[in-house]
Amino acid sequence: QNSQWNSHHKKICKTCNQWQTSSSFQALSAHQKMDATLLSHMLSTFLLSPGGYLAKSGNIVSQVLSLLPFQEDPSVLSALCPIKPGPPKDLVVDLHARFGNNNFAVHSHLTTIGHGVFPAASRVFNHSCVPNAAAKYVLDSTSLPSMQVVALTDIRPGEEICIPYVDPALLETRQQIFRFSYGFQCSCTSCQFLGNIGPIPKAPTDTNKINSLATQLCDFMGIDFTSDISSPPKSLDTLPRELYPVLNETFIQTISERFSKASHEGEFQSAQSSGKTLLALYALIYPPNYPQIGMHLLEMSKSTWNHIIASGQLPASVSASLEEETRILLATASRILNVYGAEGDQEWGPLREISTLQSLLDA
Repeated sequence: QNSQWNSHHKKICKTCNQWQTSSSFQALSAHQKMDATLLSHMLSTFLLSPGGYLAKSGNIVSQVLSLLPFQEDPSVLSALCPIKPGPPKDLVVDLHARFGNNNFAVHSHLTTIGHGVFPAASRVFNHSCVPNAAAKYVLDSTSLPSMQVVALTDIRPGEEICIPYVDPALLETRQQIFRFSYGFQCSCTSCQFLGNIGPIPKAPTDTNKINSLATQLCDFMGIDFTSDISSPPKSLDTLPRELYPVLNETFIQTISERFSKASHEGEFQSAQSSGKTLLALYALIYPPNYPQIGMHLLEMSKSTWNHIIASGQLPASVSASLEEETRILLATASRILNVYGAEGDQEWGPLREISTLQSLLDA
């Protein structure tokens, strides 16, 4: 450890704590802090790579510089971690102009844990809000994180493979993100529909009106728990006008918070109804086999199982009905998440949780 510290960590890490408490860093927004941290880490990585900052080819510097530039943020460029020896100013500007629109959210078990630049993926994969593929990450303590791109459905010969750059559920704000972070405007079928309907109507704030809208959505999507729950064959452009308020991000957030709160506090009836509504929203917004649908189904199955255990001696018919519902939810979660496959760290994860819950049901 002493050898590693003296050879390179000391050059980079010694000033890190002082930098993160500096006024220039603290003045940044949360997003700018992330950018400054990522760029500082990238520069330190380059410093320690063969050839250092000035290597022209054959290393990660040239790979990043080969990406399309977009724009740099002067606030971020003036608040980087001081590294000795410092990088050339033009290199810093050139790198930041590229990594801002080429960095990916790295996640473990679909929970974001960091950001990283993956040059090959940036060059190969374009964005779609209705993607036919998705990125996942393999995390191992013995090696650097690696990205894998998984097909979510059958892809025809000649069909472009697209991944989502942002969460497709950001129906109101994603175009702004595309313009300011990536420099393009998305024209996928989902974005075309949203553009045609104009501003999304405000979501209701009255509880009764929210519940009524949620019921109408579930009826439209045909969500029930009596058979295998596949993504209903309802596309966004078939949504009735009176249901447009469900596309408002505040409605999605309200339903998500309801489900999370009810699940954790053991309010099963509320968890079941809000979970059903959230499933209808996900099935409407996301493409088939999208991993967030599988994760939500797993959370719903855990909530139902917890209700069975916490309720003690339920009537046999009620207990059997709830167990069957849990099996249906779990089977569909398993089908979707096995398309995506294991990702993140390998110690635990949703596929292990599915296996454990299935064992409890079969016991």
